[in-house]
Amino acid sequence: MKFTDQKQEHTSSYYAATVNDVTDYPTLEGTVSADVCVVGGGFTGVSTALSLVERGYSVALVEANRIGWGASGRNGGQVINGISGLEKIRKKHGDGIADMLWDLKWRGNDIIYDRVKKYGIQCDLKGGFLEVAVKPKQLSYLDEYVEERVTHNFPYKYEIWDRQETCDRLGTNSFHGGFICYRDGHVHSLNLCIGEARAAHGLGVKIFEQSPVVDIEHGARPKVRTANGVVEADSVVLAGNAYSQFEPKHLSNLVFPAGSYIIGTEPLSEDVVNEINPLDVAVCDLNEVVDYFRLSADKRLLYGGACNYSGRDPASIKSYILPRMLKVYPQLKDVRIDFEWGGKIGIVLNRIPAVGRINGNVYYCQGYSGHGVAATHIMGEVMAEAIAGTMEKFDLFADMNHFRIPGSQWIGNQIIALGMLYYKLMDRI
Repeated sequence: MKFTDQKQEHTSSYYAATVNDVTDYPTLEGTVSADVCVVGGGFTGVSTALSLVERGYSVALVEANRIGWGASGRNGGQVINGISGLEKIRKKHGDGIADMLWDLKWRGNDIIYDRVKKYGIQCDLKGGFLEVAVKPKQLSYLDEYVEERVTHNFPYKYEIWDRQETCDRLGTNSFHGGFICYRDGHVHSLNLCIGEARAAHGLGVKIFEQSPVVDIEHGARPKVRTANGVVEADSVVLAGNAYSQFEPKHLSNLVFPAGSYIIGTEPLSEDVVNEINPLDVAVCDLNEVVDYFRLSADKRLLYGGACNYSGRDPASIKSYILPRMLKVYPQLKDVRIDFEWGGKIGIVLNRIPAVGRINGNVYYCQGYSGHGVAATHIMGEVMAEAIAGTMEKFDLFADMNHFRIPGSQWIGNQIIALGMLYYKLMDRI
């Protein structure tokens, strides 16, 4: 198996422009020995490394570009409970695991809040995530959210907003109601990822940037090779997500990259902020193909959505996203757009992360289907537990069957794009 990639710096996003700390870890040179080698410096890789070093393991992390270079440092910054596909796991394994899945669903939020406090990570973490109904028929989902929280004696604040309250608090008539949970929230995702990497490095994790992996040699003690070095380890964790091209025999055509795009306005006036989002909450609609938005710490509106499943990027991200923002907020028509950026998220057909291991000691976890900030932290802990010998949660995911689309990745993306066209049409009904 061979893989090469050009070394790249961060994309020109709002996050990269406002990052607290520019990382400059060394490239991998020579031979390094560790208990575990993690390949990938996004949330999955960094969270796994931090979870492992907290348990006493020696860890080396190898990143092709910079920490948080991929989706982890470019996303909408929404901290949302859960992992996609949990209901399918419950149906396969029965109601006996329902309580465990409920606890697992919130574990990512717990990890993020705990680490931000424990390690003093400055990342603008704020509680408050609002899901809004674009159509009246979506209001039933909001009642279901309440029912499940009542069933589990949920200890954190949540509310249902009717149409008028939603319109008043968001300064738009686009929505029919909303459900807000204050344990969910939003964050400067790149600062969070870099902060966790700094915490891991401070505990002894060896981090190497600008070090694309070119080969992985399997064996009792696998070797992870870059152009100028090698990491020898007892276990390897592949955490590349949408950008990973490793182990094609086992992983090809399981995860497909889809384009996700965001624009960022100039800082908004206090009057405008008080009109469109005085509570400073993250917002996401309930469509299958979602739009989402929130305010940054310096009061820019960050607006994303219209995920592209075909594999083709739009000629202009601003032209692609701006009409969607103005449909919700026509009053912002004269506001300057300062940022436009995109990236790839990993889509899995059944929406369950692709989890497993190869030859007993090469683990992989990828494919969060656009719900990754909290989910990656959950899975980082699950991967660490598996390496430590506790396989219960790992096996729940590894035992799920995944359909692999035959042919090239391009063909797979076109099939997925056709499938999502159906959902786009349904969103309009």
